[in-house]
Amino acid sequence: MKLANLLMERRINIELKARTKEGAVLELLDMIQAEGVNLDYDEVMRSIKEREDIENTSYGHGFAFPHARTDAVKELYILIGISPYGLEGKTPDSIPVHVICLLLTPATIAKLYLQTLSGMACFARMEGILNKIMAIKNKSDFIRLVSDTNITIDKELMVRDIMRHAVATVTPDDTLKDVANRMFHDRLSALAVVDGSGCLVGVINDRDLIKAALPDYKSLINNLNYSMEVEPFEELLKNENKIKVSQLYRTDFEVTTPDTRIVEVAAMMIFKDIRRVFVSTKDNKLVGVLLRKDIVNMIIRG
Repeated sequence: MKLANLLMERRINIELKARTKEGAVLELLDMIQAEGVNLDYDEVMRSIKEREDIENTSYGHGFAFPHARTDAVKELYILIGISPYGLEGKTPDSIPVHVICLLLTPATIAKLYLQTLSGMACFARMEGILNKIMAIKNKSDFIRLVSDTNITIDKELMVRDIMRHAVATVTPDDTLKDVANRMFHDRLSALAVVDGSGCLVGVINDRDLIKAALPDYKSLINNLNYSMEVEPFEELLKNENKIKVSQLYRTDFEVTTPDTRIVEVAAMMIFKDIRRVFVSTKDNKLVGVLLRKDIVNMIIRG
């Protein structure tokens, strides 16, 4: 099914007057009320705010995706608003939000909701799409624009529906200091290692960094009175600009493709007790990463 088939003109507003995300959400909800749909709108807003408090739903690229799974609704609602001037508030890339897509769904149809969210995010990432949206003159133009992308909704949840597209990477020629700085800046515990062509060659994590400082850690564990001639972390700091990723990274990592079913990868994560699976194309180009916590946050928590 094409994503465009889920959109309705009566649930699109191409001239939002609100200047904040909360105001835009209220303005979008007015369209449902105008249809005469009987909902507990206070409960709907509470659910939306609760989700927003967990994580800012401003996506970047000029888009925001406020959403909620709530028993206050009995079907999937997709409400689109376009702000000519942009909404106030912080965004990941400092581009003001011009397109706000509000998704409401009961907990019982999580799959369609997640795939719709994924499809709209794919739409948002397309080159030049924001400029095309800002140039439309009527609601049908927006639906036609989405239709022309041929974005489809699958029968099953796939890795591409959940995976993170932005993956923090380093190269084999980067230094230990580069890795530590990137991990600290992005609050990460592991980084993908790629070659000059963007192909995945390995992974390096915080354990690898500590292990570099304590290569004889087994002796230390077996004998807590084990004496070291030099302070290991001090020695590591002296060489942080000399030690290369190529000396530390590992090649024992799990990889999948965007078109793999989520249930298959989730089962593998449980069986092997791993927290992340990298996503690559058939020619080994890194395109994303699937984290165990994202399966919990997006599918179970919503």
